Amino acid sequence: MALMVRRLVQLYVGLALYGLGIALQVASGLGNDPWDVFHQGLSRRFGLSIGAWIIIAGVVVMLAWIPLRQRPGIGTISNVVLVGVFADLFLWLLPEPSALAARWAYLVTAVLVGGFATGCYIGAGLGPGPRDGLMTGLAARGRSIRVVRTGIELTVLAIGWLLGGTVGIGTLLYAVAIGPLTHVLLPALTIKQPAPEPVPEPEDREPVRAA
Repeated sequence: MALMVRRLVQLYVGLALYGLGIALQVASGLGNDPWDVFHQGLSRRFGLSIGAWIIIAGVVVMLAWIPLRQRPGIGTISNVVLVGVFADLFLWLLPEPSALAARWAYLVTAVLVGGFATGCYIGAGLGPGPRDGLMTGLAARGRSIRVVRTGIELTVLAIGWLLGGTVGIGTLLYAVAIGPLTHVLLPALTIKQPAPEPVPEPEDREPVRAA
């Protein structure tokens, strides 16, 4: 029970921080990560908030799990609903940076927070995010996970840019830094699951012989 509580706390802290990271990077105006270029482009072209489009896109991506036979966990559902909510909340709360130094501080903090948040919610072991699950589901069909991830992110980046999402130095910085950050932080934040107790062997007994 205590272990599950710890996993849930880490999951929801991670999702809140992930939303904070998105808000910081968007507010910096220096370029979003590929998926948030897409979400921001949809927001600018069709209305609704960035957070609302994060939720809508997450639901659509989860529908793509069906033919891939991926199974969501509580972490997956929570990711779909809460990351967008937290992103909108922090975009509302954060003061808008005006000086270039403040914008860079937002950007660098966003990347660091995003790496830590990714380690938190994945390390909780309660289900991947919808976009991560799409990537691993496609890769499980014999494709390189690096090729799949690059293809998906370049596609949403291009569509988001065409829709008016912000692409810039922040987009490049996120792409370069998030992998190494997650590689370092994920092992430290992964909650080890207890090994299942071995099933006891049935006792050897002499066969009952008929009299």
